[in-house]
Formats: sequence, C-alpha cells, structure tokens
Amino acid sequence: YELKQYKNYEELVNDIDQYMRFYNEERYQEKLNNLAPMEYRYQAVA
Repeated sequence: YELKQYKNYEELVNDIDQYMRFYNEERYQEKLNNLAPMEYRYQAVA
C-alpha cells in the first residue's frame, strides 16, 4: 500500500469522496448476498 502525497486540500477531499462513494455504493458485501449496496437496492425495488 502506497501513501499518496496530496498537492492541495481539494485533491484530498476528492479522493475521500471517491472512496466513500465506492464504500457505500459499489463495494460487494457478503451480508447483501454478495451484491454491492446499490445493486441490492435496485433488486429490492424491482
């Protein structure tokens, strides 16, 4: 794992936002039948 050096605050905030979006919407979770949270939500609505 490599640590990234940020040139400014905006780059740091952007990377944090991207990771939070990945974690909350795209990451596959065993407790959701190995679906990403957004896939699980779409399946529940259908």
